[in-house]
Amino acid sequence: MAQLTIDHSDVPIRLFKSDFLEFFTHISPVAIVVLWSPVMLFFLARALADPLIGAAPLNVALGFLIGVLVWTLTEYTVHRFVFHFEPRTPGQERIIFLFHGIHHLQPQIKTRLVMPPVVSVPLAFVFYGLFYLIVGGLIGRPAWIAPMFSGFVAGDLIYDLTHYATHHWPMRWSFLKFLKRYHMMHHFKTPEQRFGVSSPLWDVVFGTLPTD
Repeated sequence: MAQLTIDHSDVPIRLFKSDFLEFFTHISPVAIVVLWSPVMLFFLARALADPLIGAAPLNVALGFLIGVLVWTLTEYTVHRFVFHFEPRTPGQERIIFLFHGIHHLQPQIKTRLVMPPVVSVPLAFVFYGLFYLIVGGLIGRPAWIAPMFSGFVAGDLIYDLTHYATHHWPMRWSFLKFLKRYHMMHHFKTPEQRFGVSSPLWDVVFGTLPTD
């Protein structure tokens, strides 16, 4: 994605002529918490109630943590290869702008800092299907699907709230302060590096962490 001239206006750029479509481009982080927290808790409770894995709470905790880790890799991959995809046609350019370019153009617009449900809900079904196929089918451990998917959803929540916080909360303490500076560097200095938002882990692994 080419470096965009930052628009510091508090008035969001309109993306659609239709008021109906435009409505779905804005979302509050509170709505994300209300939507996804019950999903996370549902799958966690389902894991604990499962006679195969629930009898070993440490396994549930391990599955949950693996799910969070899988989310951090997903976050990095989508941010780097989808949101920062170099478009080859005007249509692709339009799509990338709608998904992420608008955020780099207007990084401080509060209602465009978390993923709207019109996108996140269909993606959740896709990712659950992948967990079902890979963990339940290929690996043959269906009891691990629930705790891992719960951790995956928790990772998504952490990502969304961290992203919002890096733009609008002080975050003056320790690792939180580091994350805020890290993400601001992505926006204002190295838009083709520092793709991690909730963690720099995969930037280190895949070499997209600048040496400076």
